[in-house]
Amino acid sequence: QLEFITPFQLYFNPDLIFRKFQIWRLITNFLFFGPLGFSFFFNMIFLYRYCRMLEEGSFRGRTADFVFMFLFGGFLMTLFGLFASLFFLGQAFTIMLVYVWSRRNPYIRMNFFGLLNFQAPFLPWVLMGFSLLLGNSIIIDLLGIAVGHIYYFLEDVFPNQPGGKKLLLTPSFLKMVFDTPEEDPNYNPLPEDHPEHQPRDQDQNERQHPQ
Repeated sequence: QLEFITPFQLYFNPDLIFRKFQIWRLITNFLFFGPLGFSFFFNMIFLYRYCRMLEEGSFRGRTADFVFMFLFGGFLMTLFGLFASLFFLGQAFTIMLVYVWSRRNPYIRMNFFGLLNFQAPFLPWVLMGFSLLLGNSIIIDLLGIAVGHIYYFLEDVFPNQPGGKKLLLTPSFLKMVFDTPEEDPNYNPLPEDHPEHQPRDQDQNERQHPQ
């Protein structure tokens, strides 16, 4: 927005990534949402709102799994971008978060600008219709819905099917970085670490041993 850099330095371009080694484009294409305007603020509001609700809801205490969802979704979108000539994938990422949240909260009633009332699972499709009314391409929205559905199916549906199993396993290094280690239930503290051996506060000590 301040014109220190241009969108041409940020957009997804496989040729520049693999031949010119401009690796940053794998990330920056997710971070540009267009010039300041209604569409920009619309995306920012939804990104903040549903990212926060996921983090504080179904991913509470599971930061590593939350980050892994980001990486998994970004990887699939990047693969699709290689063949579909898509330049910016930030909006698709936002729709993916909305989709995952909506499927995990299917009974919440939504209201869209006071015009529509519907159940949460219809929210991604309402947003896609709204994007279409604004004259935007719905390919990005469909990509976000597709990736969100793949993640939801592999994480929440398939493991609960007969013969199903959990296929998306968060790498252990992410758990080491983002999750606090669990206390070992078999840990036996040293004798000096037991509460009865801890030094008492000064006031209590003075009451018991007055000078």
